[in-house]
Amino acid sequence: MAHRPLACVILAAGKGTRMKSDLPKVLHRVAGRPMVGHVLAAVKALDPDHVVVVVGPGMDSVAAAVAPYPTAVQQEQRGTADAVRAAFGLLEGFTGDVVVLYGDTPLVTPDTLRAMVAARRQASDPAVVVLGMRPEDPGAYGRLILNARGGLEKIVEYLDASADERAVTLCNAGLMAFDGARMFDLIGRIGNENAKSEFYLTDVVQIARVSGMACAVVEAAPAEVVGVNSRAELAEVERLMQRRLRKAAMDNGATLCDPDSTLFSHDTRLGRDVIVGAHVVFAPGVTVGDGVEIKPFCHLEQTRVDNGAVIGPYARLRPGAEIGPNAHIGNFVEIKNAVVESGAKVNHLTYIGDARIGAKANIGAGTITCNYDGFGKYHTDIGAGAFIGSNSSLVAPVSIGDGAIVGAGSVVTSAVEADALVVSRAQQKAYVGWAKRFRERKQAEKANKA
Repeated sequence: MAHRPLACVILAAGKGTRMKSDLPKVLHRVAGRPMVGHVLAAVKALDPDHVVVVVGPGMDSVAAAVAPYPTAVQQEQRGTADAVRAAFGLLEGFTGDVVVLYGDTPLVTPDTLRAMVAARRQASDPAVVVLGMRPEDPGAYGRLILNARGGLEKIVEYLDASADERAVTLCNAGLMAFDGARMFDLIGRIGNENAKSEFYLTDVVQIARVSGMACAVVEAAPAEVVGVNSRAELAEVERLMQRRLRKAAMDNGATLCDPDSTLFSHDTRLGRDVIVGAHVVFAPGVTVGDGVEIKPFCHLEQTRVDNGAVIGPYARLRPGAEIGPNAHIGNFVEIKNAVVESGAKVNHLTYIGDARIGAKANIGAGTITCNYDGFGKYHTDIGAGAFIGSNSSLVAPVSIGDGAIVGAGSVVTSAVEADALVVSRAQQKAYVGWAKRFRERKQAEKANKA
């Protein structure tokens, strides 16, 4: 079959006034990614020939977020059909299929979009395909009225619907697919004779049917087409997205001990037989190998964890952390821009930043790499098999050789040779009886004041 071109138009010009935000609505994040980014990811899976994002005036931040895809500007908020018209200049002469989506509907899947395109290309050759849904409560949604042949006859807004039409459970989800050869004329004929004087894309079905053209419906799960117009709806979409991501993780072989308390990002990657404890947060950019255990209350971001490592509880892995195979990162440990090599242990109450921890090194409790002097960041290198005693401060730039031992409580400011012992702390002195005399003096002072 010959390739039929495909274009996608994403409407993202809405001001989102109910969000009460200085951030454009479509840039609010769901699972760590702007909503419009999720829509673009779904579209990209279809390998379209053209993608156009329609924005409002001054929405430079949206244009930057969707680059390198081009943007068209809807100069005034005059309805959804007017928004699609704004994209016409970038689609001039296009005669393939065109899918119209919304930048604030981030849960739509590539499979649903493929189904819409397939329906547009079926033998009945519909000019328009509308995405429908059957929500538990149809409420005030517009109804999709089918004809005897199963084609779409019309879209009826709830306020205009008869009692019989309101009883229909098939509702309009908003997304549409068009035959590009007919779309420009059909949408160009949409008027604005309505209470808001706006150009509604839904009117295209009536225009197509009056012209003798077929229209069709594809159904999607209601959860796929939830739109966002408020913070509460944003939270609901986040909940639905997290449910989807959790299911995918478990389907792919991970154990989530308390799924409802685990938060994923859109790009989290977990290997087989990973165990994730309660209240773990995966910020963007996390990849976890096979057989890893992440104990409760950990936070990971832009991090790679290799096979067999154990993380937490209460560990924080910040951007640039690379945890090697079978390494242990324990409770109240923070790792930033550092490589922890195979079998190394950083078990508790430690900060490791801008460093390399060699294979099978052991970092004692309370150790910190002093990596920042107020102006620059500096590197600490700890060799394989080194042992760093508790409560040590390693002042970067500094290196600890393979197999070296740093005595507890040391402040290390210069290189330590391999297999050496370094102790850097004040000499201990004892003043016999001083503590007793101190207490007696204080007690006497207190008695005299009484």
